[in-house]
Amino acid sequence: MKNTYDFVISFAAALEGEGLPQALSGRSIALLRTGVGPVNAAYSVTRFLMENTVGAVIVCGVGGAYPGFGLATGDVVCAESETYGDLGADSPEGFLDMQALGFPVIEGAAPVFNRLPLDLFPVQRRVPFVTCATCTGTDAKAVSLAARTGGAVESMEGAAVVHVARLMGVNVGEVRGISNAVGNRDRAQWRLKEAAAAARTALINWIEDGGGAAGC
Repeated sequence: MKNTYDFVISFAAALEGEGLPQALSGRSIALLRTGVGPVNAAYSVTRFLMENTVGAVIVCGVGGAYPGFGLATGDVVCAESETYGDLGADSPEGFLDMQALGFPVIEGAAPVFNRLPLDLFPVQRRVPFVTCATCTGTDAKAVSLAARTGGAVESMEGAAVVHVARLMGVNVGEVRGISNAVGNRDRAQWRLKEAAAAARTALINWIEDGGGAAGC
């Protein structure tokens, strides 16, 4: 017999899920630590959705901010879309995404290529998110990725979770706290704990306010 949950909150690392509740305002919550990277995320969420009945999937965690959107460390934003930033092919003319290659990641009457839509928006500010299997570590690559994808926030799992939710017909949202600027790696400037706590607080407030009841 399947368990039923209003939400499953997925997060990659234990730090991102610390202190999240398993029930809130009469709504049941499952906490799912997926592990880092798109394969771990896709596997964990797929298995959970096959074994349980879930109203919505929410990704909660930290992310890096690309230049150009005015995001600062400690800000909390949600994904208006998720894009596979490195799914495609290199060429002498530049990067070719899945649409340029002619291979949708989700087939159908309205095929989906690199950019995936979301359903739920836990905070007021919505920006485009980007998922990369390799974390960006130079200023030049950050500028290039932001320009090519239009993305504001980078992580390693979001698109994979959204992709699974789309395939399985489950509503999905994603909220992240900004832990660092994407660019030349300088771990001394990262604020992982603070960013994770800010994202959790925003998500908890949204659920307490009735978030998800009407696709808000």
